[in-house]
Amino acid sequence: MELVWRDEDGARLAATVWRAGGGWRAVSSAMLGGGIGPLNWVLNAQVRGRYARTDPVVHLEELAASFGLDGPGAGMLTAASVARTTRREDGGVAASATVGLRVPTWAAAPEGAADPELAPLHIDVPPPSPEPDPEPSEHGTAWRPGTINIVVAVPVALSDAALVNAVVTATEAKTQALLEAGYPCTGTASDAICVAARTSGAEEPFAGPRSAWGARVARAVHEAVRAGALDYTDYLRANRP
Repeated sequence: MELVWRDEDGARLAATVWRAGGGWRAVSSAMLGGGIGPLNWVLNAQVRGRYARTDPVVHLEELAASFGLDGPGAGMLTAASVARTTRREDGGVAASATVGLRVPTWAAAPEGAADPELAPLHIDVPPPSPEPDPEPSEHGTAWRPGTINIVVAVPVALSDAALVNAVVTATEAKTQALLEAGYPCTGTASDAICVAARTSGAEEPFAGPRSAWGARVARAVHEAVRAGALDYTDYLRANRP
């Protein structure tokens, strides 16, 4: 995975690029290239916290072209520091995560409840003040970028069902890691994930946490997210008033 930089909106912003090449397919919730299909690359690009573009897919297509990425791929945006991406491996499975927890939340929340009140940060630093929602534009409400993006590479083929199962496993591992790191939440409201698997060889039918490859996915994601969450805590402590 390659770390690249660009200048945009008066800021120096990082992105990670995985030039996977052929022989991969993925399941992803990414805005660009989401769903199940072939995968040549994954882009995770940082944007400014007050992101106001209403065409994030077009933005990602522009960024992909600027980095020389072509063919099918997955593109994600985040306001978290991409330069602080954490990576872990387990038994051939590689996972990377960008972790920012400015507005942590519970997945099942009372209707209309405010996210910062649902999951206060139980750490010895004051929680960061949430930024106001961007003003609505003529095209509708501006999109708020996600803060925990996860990319997983599995070196074997997975069936469609196993790919979906791997997303569940990775999400469970993410939540476990956040709770262990002291964040009472399941994530943020717009996290994204991409799980890629090889296209050659016999397809593995399972990727739950007790299956051979699912267990490796769980451990790799857990360690990457936990390291990222602890790093985010250190960042808050270092930058508190």
